[in-house]
Amino acid sequence: MEKIMNEQARKRYFGDFGGRFIPEVLVPAFEELEEAWASVKHDRKFFDELERAQRDFVGRPTPLLLAENLTTSCGGGRIWLKMEALAHTGAHKINNALGQGLLAKKMGKKRLIAETGAGQHGLATAAVAARLGLECEIFMGEVDMARQHPNVYGMRLFGARVTAVTEGSRTLTDAVNAAMKSWTERVSDTHYLIGSALGPYPFPEIVRTFQSVIGKELRSQFRERYAELAGRASRDPSIEMEQGASSGSCILAGVSDAQKSLPDVMVACVGGGSNSIGLFHDFLDDESVRLVGVEAGGHGTAPGEHAVRMTSGQGRPGVVQAYRSIFLQDDNGSLLPTSSVSAGLDYAGIGPELAYYGKNGRIEFTSASDEEVLDAVQVLARTEGILPALESAHALAAAVRLARTLPVGTDIVVNISGRGDKDLFITAPRLDGEDWLDFLKAEVARLEGLL
Repeated sequence: MEKIMNEQARKRYFGDFGGRFIPEVLVPAFEELEEAWASVKHDRKFFDELERAQRDFVGRPTPLLLAENLTTSCGGGRIWLKMEALAHTGAHKINNALGQGLLAKKMGKKRLIAETGAGQHGLATAAVAARLGLECEIFMGEVDMARQHPNVYGMRLFGARVTAVTEGSRTLTDAVNAAMKSWTERVSDTHYLIGSALGPYPFPEIVRTFQSVIGKELRSQFRERYAELAGRASRDPSIEMEQGASSGSCILAGVSDAQKSLPDVMVACVGGGSNSIGLFHDFLDDESVRLVGVEAGGHGTAPGEHAVRMTSGQGRPGVVQAYRSIFLQDDNGSLLPTSSVSAGLDYAGIGPELAYYGKNGRIEFTSASDEEVLDAVQVLARTEGILPALESAHALAAAVRLARTLPVGTDIVVNISGRGDKDLFITAPRLDGEDWLDFLKAEVARLEGLL
């Protein structure tokens, strides 16, 4: 804990988690950021500008889709998809990147830096920098660069410099360290655009605020879509409104009241936690809504085989990367290695606000294994014509598992936080096998002939 817990310092915490444990060289930068954030977070003019950009540049609001075929194939609960994958650059990351980009411009900064794992935050930051006329550098682990090359290519097209991080595990945790170190060297003209709801205060609050647009949209969208569903049910007298209805009518089973305003369950994947806290935050006071965060179960339960902080028994409180939260650590406090089929979920820590709500029981946590995730990708593709990101497929796998245990008519919302084509170089070798290998060989031969 910080030594002096005055009222101002207390505001930097979520229960016992959060805070700001920074080197002296960064104190002026954080004081400047905190002052700037305080000046805009209730400024209607700033948020009017943000909302216009969300509409015209990002493409908000993103749709809420009733997954009728998936629901029918699963039986049980009704599954809805919040389609953040349809936002510009293909994921929820653009919400926060745009907000922080506008904040940085207001602060007079000329350069943005960011870390990225799956590449979506890097892509979003690079796009925002191009739009706002700012210099941009993205730090990315060497391992992640290899498995997310399409996003690396996109960042470079937007004009960003992509810097490979070769230390440690060469993944997201190390990219965060490299970005923070770079910031200390150019504080005066640079804003560090953190991509998840973590890090030293005020970053967790800033990121959550900009991502909470997801839940705010969902609240009104669900009410509207449910009323439409109730209208469909009332117009079709042949629908059986009871559990066990036939496949065609199970979508409408239990829909008798057009006034239902809240889903029963909401599910999101959790790496650092920006898409999940963005989905959940507007519903934290609605106790009837069950909130479920899904961590990366990886390929086993031993240390280094997963990235499960909250339910593995291996997550412990500690201060890492300048904030206090739950981290995968050994007895000496060193971070444990992580593993996940998804580049965006293999982070050793979790955002402090999520850690707080997990510990007090408001948000429950579960995990999905690599195998379940790959199955979920194929199921959604074949039932709904949607290719989800591997990160989002964690949430989908858990939601499908949950739906089968819940009564017909229960409403489950899943955040499809990103697009799946970015994962081509991860999923294709596993799911397309020899055909993928043959394609790569043919491409190499073709390119050799051109060069």
